[in-house]
Amino acid sequence: QVRLVESGGGLVQPGGSLRLSCAASGSIGNINAMAWFRQAPGKQRELVALITNTGNADYADSLKGRFTISRDNARPTIFLQMNNLKPDDTAVYYCSAGPGQWPGIYWGQGTQVTVSS
Repeated sequence: QVRLVESGGGLVQPGGSLRLSCAASGSIGNINAMAWFRQAPGKQRELVALITNTGNADYADSLKGRFTISRDNARPTIFLQMNNLKPDDTAVYYCSAGPGQWPGIYWGQGTQVTVSS
């Protein structure tokens, strides 16, 4: 079993930055792809960014240039640096992981990000 724990969410003003972290524990040998998803109120959960254990990263087109995903394979832990945040970025951000090229098998509990003045 894999446990994912997110941290780093909070309240930030428009234009501000936040850095989310997600640490994996348990059967970490089962992990390849790790990713961030988000779900805003009344909306479907959507992929934000994904990174494999070789460092290949992919992003939602609308977020390229503002969000950066990175990974430390020692634990493993992934990070999401979010810059120039907008009110539309307000959502619960979830960490996910899986044994293949796509996550979605294991999920964290989520961390709230609120962008508001």
